[in-house]
Amino acid sequence: MIPSLAKLSFLSEALRMKKVRVLIVDDSALVRQVLSEIFRQDPEIEVVGVASDPYVARNKIKELNPDVLTLDVEMPKMDGITFLSNLMRLHPLPVVMVSSLTEKGAEVTLRALELGAVDFVAKPKLDVTVGLNDYSQEIISKVKAAANVPATNLERKQSTIRQVPAKLSADAVLGKVSSSRHFKTTDKIIAIGASTGGTEAIKDVLVNMPAASPGIVITQHIPEAFSGPFAKRVNDVTEMTVREASDGDQILPGHVYIAPGNKHLLVARDGARFICKLNDGSLVNRHKPSVDVMFRSVAQNAGPNAIGVVLTGMGDDGANGLKEMHNAGAKTLVQDEKTSVVWGMPGESVKKGGVDYVLSLEDISEALLELAGINRDMKITQNKRFIINE
Repeated sequence: MIPSLAKLSFLSEALRMKKVRVLIVDDSALVRQVLSEIFRQDPEIEVVGVASDPYVARNKIKELNPDVLTLDVEMPKMDGITFLSNLMRLHPLPVVMVSSLTEKGAEVTLRALELGAVDFVAKPKLDVTVGLNDYSQEIISKVKAAANVPATNLERKQSTIRQVPAKLSADAVLGKVSSSRHFKTTDKIIAIGASTGGTEAIKDVLVNMPAASPGIVITQHIPEAFSGPFAKRVNDVTEMTVREASDGDQILPGHVYIAPGNKHLLVARDGARFICKLNDGSLVNRHKPSVDVMFRSVAQNAGPNAIGVVLTGMGDDGANGLKEMHNAGAKTLVQDEKTSVVWGMPGESVKKGGVDYVLSLEDISEALLELAGINRDMKITQNKRFIINE
């Protein structure tokens, strides 16, 4: 029997109103209460349950079938990493880790991302009210993103609980110039930007880069306490030397410079050399460090000597800057949708029209080496379906 129009309308409305079902796993009753209140203020999220430890969580996952878990790193009976490892093996679910912003918390959280967690947020500051709205916006958007992984053109959703701050462009830190002077040099520089899912994607790219690679600068959206441990972790898996960038560092071949979690990383000229400059200016695209800021500085100071890369990430930071690099003569590429955790930043870059190549994650390192003039077997121009602009 054909359904009536009224029934079809009802079904359509029910599907449209489907909420993200969240299970909160944390040993602190106060944290569980704070997170529950944050989520309940958003009409698109439903808190289906809370759990004080992994054993309770295991039973509630079976009973409630949540869409997303928020998972504490440190818990009694079983730590969050052990539980996450078991979960991803037996019953994979999108997980957002809730971590303390300490060196220990950073190390554990980076391990969680290796095991399959989609993203992470800091523990809410329970002793202050200032900044809680900002925190609410962050965790709500990350939970919604996690619920849709893998997703196409996933963008940061706006919470209804507050008015979000103005979204500043790279102009707030580094002004545009009518023309850029690019010194003649054979030195190449690679600039990589990433966000959600980027810590693992960056490792996957760098593990295949030899010591002869050009200098690489990286902006990954990451808290201040995490950038140092992240650099050390990546340094262990690649032939290149990886470090957190310092102001004035000369960008050398075979070296990787990762933006500190609280500063913009810019590339500047010192004669014929490229150097790192750190900037403590305003948030750009609500981020510091910002990919757009780094890309603009590369466009202005390296131009055709540069290669720009946008990896997986939520939002659109880097899309405008990559187009500026492209317009300055740089080669540009982005990670494809299939291999991205979130195809927000790469997808927006394609929309802006500044992308030469769209490649799977496993092909990016080979493409970078070829574009930089380091011969390897793969020829990226042979795969015509990946080429956007020739």
